[in-house]
Amino acid sequence: MIRTPSLLPYAVVAFLGVSIPAATHAQSSTGTGGASSPPSATDVRLLAEMHVTLSAVHDSADARAAQAKNKTPDAQAELAKLKREAIAKVIKDKGLTDEQYQRLRYVVSTNADLRAQFDSIVGKLTGAPVPGRVVAASAAGFVPAAQLPAGLVGTHIGHVATSYVDTPEKSGLLVIAFAEASVASQHALLATRTPTDLAAMKMHAGHVLHALDPALQATGPGKGFGLRKASGGVAQHIELAAKEPTASGGVKIHATHIAAAARGTLTRLDQAVALVKQIQDATEAK
Repeated sequence: MIRTPSLLPYAVVAFLGVSIPAATHAQSSTGTGGASSPPSATDVRLLAEMHVTLSAVHDSADARAAQAKNKTPDAQAELAKLKREAIAKVIKDKGLTDEQYQRLRYVVSTNADLRAQFDSIVGKLTGAPVPGRVVAASAAGFVPAAQLPAGLVGTHIGHVATSYVDTPEKSGLLVIAFAEASVASQHALLATRTPTDLAAMKMHAGHVLHALDPALQATGPGKGFGLRKASGGVAQHIELAAKEPTASGGVKIHATHIAAAARGTLTRLDQAVALVKQIQDATEAK
């Protein structure tokens, strides 16, 4: 008999504290008030309200996707489509474009003071306890092409931090890596909330797996690209940038650190996948 220790979901969360690197320090402010304005208190409140609404959308969609009658590929695809439409409507109804929403979300999530304001507002709106704070490495943001180095060095750095042809919405590989890691962490945390409900833990374990590697779990709430592929792409393209004859000494030095961190992420990802597999193979929540 295979048993799942209730600590396993917590271990998944720990491994998902992935060491994705900050590929560039050329970050622009992304508040809704303008390209050069930091988010205001109104912006943070708007994001908190959207977070609460979108969380309800995700929970409802995930519950429907978990129903036995909806386990067919067609049903999962239709539910995923409806979920995307519902999310888009929430963003539009709040007067933002998807790009504005993603930028605002990024800036707030990577600024400790803004994140504390956000958590406080969410706590007041939902009654949930305000979470503690963990110091994390700063994340790379959306870097305008005009700020990239010239030539192929800038092209490869742009693939990491700005845009890449094969990613969802043509986002940079690092941007997608953070998005997928965020989904995986969110659902690993959700699994910890029901340590005696094996079905719920297995559902969220599948969602974690989809965000980590869609080749192992075809459907789920992730972007469909996967943290594995994104992190591997970060390492590959930052190393290509460093190999260019015109690469500066700074690019070469930081590329080594970034590639190492991306590969460290892949190692942690493999460990997280192994833990997820234990949850999926379990017969008891013990």
